[in-house]
Amino acid sequence: MTEIMRTPGLAAPPPLGASALPPGTYDGSVVLVTGGGSGLGKAIAAEFARLGADLVLVGRNAERLAAAREELAPLTRGRVMIAPGDIRDPDRITEVFDAAEAELGPPDVLVNNAAANFPSPAEDLSPNAWRAVLDITLTGTWFMTREFGRRHLAAGTAGSIVSVGASYAWTGGPGYAHSAAAKAGVKNLVETLAVEWGPYGIRINGLVPGLMPHEDMTADIRGHLDRAGEADPEHGTRQPALRVGLPRELGWAATFLASPYAGFITGHSLVVDGANWQRRSLVTPPVVPVREQLGRGPFAPPGPGGRQVGRPRSAVDGGR
Repeated sequence: MTEIMRTPGLAAPPPLGASALPPGTYDGSVVLVTGGGSGLGKAIAAEFARLGADLVLVGRNAERLAAAREELAPLTRGRVMIAPGDIRDPDRITEVFDAAEAELGPPDVLVNNAAANFPSPAEDLSPNAWRAVLDITLTGTWFMTREFGRRHLAAGTAGSIVSVGASYAWTGGPGYAHSAAAKAGVKNLVETLAVEWGPYGIRINGLVPGLMPHEDMTADIRGHLDRAGEADPEHGTRQPALRVGLPRELGWAATFLASPYAGFITGHSLVVDGANWQRRSLVTPPVVPVREQLGRGPFAPPGPGGRQVGRPRSAVDGGR
C-alpha cells in the first residue's frame, strides 16, 4: 500500500522476467498462440514460456516466427514450435493442429490473438478492407476456436481458450468500425461458447488490452494515437493510471485466465487498461470528427468498385 501511495498513478509493474503464477504452472502443457511472432502475441507467449509451457506460435510471417522462437526458447524448459499459416484457411488450421499434436501433444490452451486493424473513416472502407478485417479478426478466430473445441470434445478432455478482444466491442470505435464489429463478434463467441462448451470442461474468456505500445504497432495506428495525445510511452498522462500498459502485463493476465487458478471463471472478458475505459465513459472530451482526427480531407465518393484506404495488417504479421 505504501508503494501505491507514494507512486504517481498506479504502482509500477514488477520487472521483466517476473511471473504472476508459481514456477512450473504450465509444465507439460501445450499452448498455441496465434499472432505469436510479434507484438502482444509474442509478449503473451513469453509469459507462458516462463511458466514452463511448450509453445506453438502461429502466424503468416515465417521469418518473424523463427526470430520469436529464438527469443522465447531460452525462457522455457519446454519446447517452441512454429507453424506458419493463415488462420483464414480452415484446412491449414487442421494441418497446424495435426502437426502440433505430432510434435508436442494436443494443445491444452488456445490464445486467439491474431487480428487485423487500421484506422479509417467508416465511409472510406472498401468491401475488400471490410472483409479483410472481419475475415482475420472474427472468422479466423472462429476457425481456430472451432478446431480446438472439436478436438477436445472428441477426446473428452478439458481445455482453456483466451481470445483477445477490445473495449470498443462494448462502446463502439469511431475510426475503427470494421474492427469494432469484428471484436464484438469475438466477445459474443466468448459468452456463447462458455455456456455451450462449459459442461464439457472447456473454458473460454476474453482479454481486453488497453493502450500498450509495442515495437510492432503499425505506423498508422501509432500515428492516430499520437495525434490524439494517447501514446506518451513515458507517462501516459491521459490515462487514469498516469502510465501506459506494458505488453507483459497482458501476458500475466492471460496466464492467469488460462490456468487452473481461474477454473471457475468462464464467459468473462478481463479488461487490462488501467481504468481508461471508465475514464472515457466519465470524462467526455469535445467531439472531433473522425476524418479530422485522421488528417483526412473532405469525403469524396469512391470510383467504381470502391477504394480501400490504408492496408489491413494482421496481428499474425505484427499489428493488432
